[in-house]
This record gives sequence, structure tokens and C-alpha cells, in this order.
Amino acid sequence: MLRPEDLLRPTPEGLYCPPGDFHIDPVKPVARALITHGHADHARPGNTAVMATAETLDIMAIRYGEDFCETRQVAVIGERLDIAGVTVSFHPAGHVLGSAQIAVEKGGLRIVASGDYKRSSDPTCAGFEPVPCDVFITEATFGLPVFRHPTGQAEIIRLIRSTEQFPERAHLVGAYALGKAQRVIKLLRDEGYDRPIYIHGALKKLCDYYQTQGIDLGDLRPATVEGGDKGVFAGAVIVGTPSAFADKWARRFPDPLACFASGWMQVRQRARQRGVELPLIISDHGDWDELTETIAELGPSEVWVTHGREEALVRWCALRGLPARPLHLVGYEDEGD
Repeated sequence: MLRPEDLLRPTPEGLYCPPGDFHIDPVKPVARALITHGHADHARPGNTAVMATAETLDIMAIRYGEDFCETRQVAVIGERLDIAGVTVSFHPAGHVLGSAQIAVEKGGLRIVASGDYKRSSDPTCAGFEPVPCDVFITEATFGLPVFRHPTGQAEIIRLIRSTEQFPERAHLVGAYALGKAQRVIKLLRDEGYDRPIYIHGALKKLCDYYQTQGIDLGDLRPATVEGGDKGVFAGAVIVGTPSAFADKWARRFPDPLACFASGWMQVRQRARQRGVELPLIISDHGDWDELTETIAELGPSEVWVTHGREEALVRWCALRGLPARPLHLVGYEDEGD
């Protein structure tokens, strides 16, 4: 009987499958990489061969250039592929556009690597689909009981109300370039916000790509003030990368009201440290309830916990008689939080 660690194991390069000779989301260049999604801590350039969903491959090309790898292969969601006698398949993770869990199977054993995932509604990507498995590798970015996130819709309604309450102030929303920015914009549209939304130039290519994939983001305009009238930004929503709001760029707008969309905004100290007036608790990762409910729903024989608050989730599993262990993988951050 094949042991789980014979099929998939942590290495300095990332999760490695010895019989298939491939890595999942490697942190260093490898010969064959299977990529769960396009965030920079999971999708790095320099691998020889890359397999991922079509959207993730497109996103990597946008972010790194067409030569980000030597060869690429599209993984169709749900399609079973053979790699040196190992069956792999990709399944929706609900994290960002193109994100996928990766199932690895051999000798009657199936391990599912979740990558990053969430269970809450997101109009910009396919929703998470539970995949029965013997071993579930779960992320734990928000793996503490204190993290229980409100709905994205509720937080966006707070943003819209603030623009109505302070029509003279520009509302600057910090949001990560891939996934979070587009989700914030789409949530605004779905709540009936039909005014122009201004975006930092760093978001344009990815927003344009989302539009080509049938995700209508509405009227997007460049957030530039050179030679223009600052008054047009009064009461407007301006979306940019978090780093953009840390420099002089943000001070060009009339009486800016700092907002930030992140699951970490539940931690008041983080909001204060960033000077955020309107914290928007919008996360692209599962909160504590989503993580624990997913494990309970799948009912695996074993759980491996990675990149996040590992110990609390391992303890939760142990209290329920479910074998679990932390993987202690390094190199994964919270870019898409």
C-alpha cells in the first residue's frame, strides 16, 4: 500500500511527487511544475514545464512575460491526466480566477492539494468544489477561531454608504492586483454602483484580462490627475495596489479616505498601522469556519496543514481524532488575502 509521503512530500523546492517527478507550486525553479493559481508566491517564473488552468497560464504570461517557462500545458478542470503513472486533475478552488485544487492519485491513494481557497461567494471566479480524498492538504492563512469574516456584499455596502456620507472625499481602496481588485470592483457593480471606477495603472492589464473572460467590471478609468481636474475624484472610488497608497501618488486626490480590502482588516491593529479609516474585511481565503467545515465535509483519513496558522488547525483535527500535521512549507505569503 502506497504511503501518502511516498506520493507527495514537502521539499525545499515545495511539494514534490516522486513517482510523477513534479512539484506543486514550487518556490524554486524545477523541471516540471503544476501551479494552483497565479499569485506570485505560488506561481513563479523559471520552471521548465508548467501545467495549470488556461486562466492561470494567461495570468502568468501577463505578469512575467510569454517566456515565463519553456513549455506549458493547459489543465482542463475535471480532466484526468497521466504523468508517469500518476493521475492528476484540477478542480475549482474559489480563490481567484483560474485557481484550482490539484488532486494526485496512484495505487488507490488520492491526495488533494488545495492551494489557496475560500468557500464564500465570489462573482469573479468559479466556486470551490469539494473533492473526496484520503489526504487533504489545506491552507491555514486564517486558521484561528478569531477569524470569522462577514460577506463581501456587506462590506461593499459599507463602502458605498461611505461614498454617500462623504461625497467630497476620494475613497482610495487598497486591493491586491490579482483577484481582490477585480472582486471589489465586481461586487460594487453587483450592488448597483454604476459610476466610473478609477484604477491605478498597475491594475489595468489584469482588469482588461478579466473583462475578456466575461467578467464585466463596468466603466474603468485611469486614476491620473496630471493636467486634470481633481474635483472629478470627489466621492469617487479609486482602486489601486496597497503599495500605491503608501507613496505620494495617493496624496494627489481630494481629502483621500483610506480603505483597504483584506481579511487582515479584522485585526484592528493592522488597520491602524496602515492608517486605514475604512477597513473592508474582504478575504480570498477561507476563514476558520470555512476551513473546519471543509475538512469535516471531506472526511479525509489525514490532514496536512500548510502556510498559515498551522498549529490551531492541527489541534482542531486532533481533538476530533483526525490525524493531522503541519508541513512547515516556506516561501508562501498572503498576497491574495
